[in-house]
Amino acid sequence: MEPAAKPLLLRRIVYPFQEFARAQARSGLLVLFLTLVALAWLNSPWGYTYQQAWHSPLTIVFGKFQLSRPFSFWINSTLMAVFYLVIGLEVKRMYRSGELASFRSAAFPIAAAIGGMTASAGVYLYFTHGLETQRGWGIPLATDVACALAMLAMLGKSVPFSLRLFLSSLAILQSIGSLLPTVILYSTVTNLLALSVGTGIFGLLVVLRALRNRSMWLYLLLGLVMWAALLVAGVNAAVAGVLLALVIPVRSRVREEEFISTADDILGELHALHRIKRADPEEETEEDYQATVHTLKANCSRSLSPLRRLLHQLLPWAAYFVLPLFALSTAAFAYNSFELGDLLGPVPLGIFMGLVVGKPIGILLFSWIASVLKVATKPHDITWPQVVGAGLLAGTGFTMSLFVALEIFEGNNLMTIIKISILCASAVAAVAGFLLLSLVVKE
Repeated sequence: MEPAAKPLLLRRIVYPFQEFARAQARSGLLVLFLTLVALAWLNSPWGYTYQQAWHSPLTIVFGKFQLSRPFSFWINSTLMAVFYLVIGLEVKRMYRSGELASFRSAAFPIAAAIGGMTASAGVYLYFTHGLETQRGWGIPLATDVACALAMLAMLGKSVPFSLRLFLSSLAILQSIGSLLPTVILYSTVTNLLALSVGTGIFGLLVVLRALRNRSMWLYLLLGLVMWAALLVAGVNAAVAGVLLALVIPVRSRVREEEFISTADDILGELHALHRIKRADPEEETEEDYQATVHTLKANCSRSLSPLRRLLHQLLPWAAYFVLPLFALSTAAFAYNSFELGDLLGPVPLGIFMGLVVGKPIGILLFSWIASVLKVATKPHDITWPQVVGAGLLAGTGFTMSLFVALEIFEGNNLMTIIKISILCASAVAAVAGFLLLSLVVKE
């Protein structure tokens, strides 16, 4: 007997979070693979080509204006802006119209995120107290959304939906929460005029949002100008992605009732034509069918909110291109460029302990306090041991911690040790979280 053909059409509603979580989990596996590729490449006899590939200058010329930077700089400041735009859109969707739209549901992961960031920063500052390197406190704040969700996905379908949602929102909040203070506190502004232009463009975007403008292309055009202005000003332009996400409209201009009514009318018309023409085998029905599909597609496009449309278009690029390319270009280090004793210094210990110990403790403590005080409601299908497991997975800082570290310590001799400590901490946190969850998550 021949196997049944794979269905081409979806018969169930696929919600945005399912699409986001699936893409991020696959992205995490790709990121891990390319990290191994980067390590093998740099430490091979052709390692010099790794340095050449990412440090070769790329120049942008516009009239008399010229900006020449290494290729890795454009990845960090340009492509990563797309990634932060995507996760900013997703967390906005969750909290404005999605799974965490109610205050008590939203408060639980928010409290956990604040706790995780506070405790991890506190642990880092404890180890680096009084040192110039204490400015790196933002490194252990971050969570790699893709790698954390990839580890969770490896546990299979037994993981409660609420736990996936909790970890995803927690990871996004901590990724954004590590970026913004780092950029604000440690960026060196080199052009006040450009910074003023970028700030003014953001103000204009806020006004457009207040006027309920829903032209996605206008938002994107102004967002591109804001990104360029921040780049020229000397501010990491990835923050432009977060700022743009804040103003993209969440809701559609087409009411739900109107969409359902028109879809029913169109499908009813196709059904009637199909019944009439089916009686005569010589009647051609393909044109009616394709015209109906085209009309439904046009209506669906008009009915999608600007946020949902933009998120759907950019998510594959952010998940399968931007983040893996960032990992390939930044995660590698030479095996012979450090001593084992260097890993016992205050900075690597602060990063390791902040991610592996401080973060899960802070997540558990703050979420428990919020639940006891009735500020937040813990999902009924999540247990406290599962919260601890998610907290450990949130210690997988990896690419996001690397991004923050490059913003603060780029060019510093400590960068190799920082990379190693981030990778080791992320690996330990990921394995510990996976093992704990495999014990406490029931089939």
